Amino acid sequence: MAQMAIKKGDEVQIIAGKDRGLTGTVLAVQPESQRVIVEGVNRVKIHSRRTQTQRGGTTGGIEVKEAPVHVSNVQLIDPEDKRPTRVGFRREEVTKTRPDGSSYTSSRSVRYSKRSGKEI
Repeated sequence: MAQMAIKKGDEVQIIAGKDRGLTGTVLAVQPESQRVIVEGVNRVKIHSRRTQTQRGGTTGGIEVKEAPVHVSNVQLIDPEDKRPTRVGFRREEVTKTRPDGSSYTSSRSVRYSKRSGKEI
């Protein structure tokens, strides 16, 4: 399974479907089904049977919540110009220090915006 470029907390725009053009924050990522849940987007009504709790209160009724959207239908918002962008991955050299005080160079993977080239 390929790595997903969208992560929890990212600002994304919907590029296809009934909510095309809307933006929101990613609330959850489901990598096994390649879907994301975006705040305020793809809202559906869930009907649940009214039941009584042990304390005497009732639960149930009609609840409105966000449904998952396929990751191919969202694009990350570029923090530089607030427009949708594709996401790339690149390796960057970093200097790390050991507990004994010596340092060494290593590399780490970073996400970057294909539009502006800036790290996300």
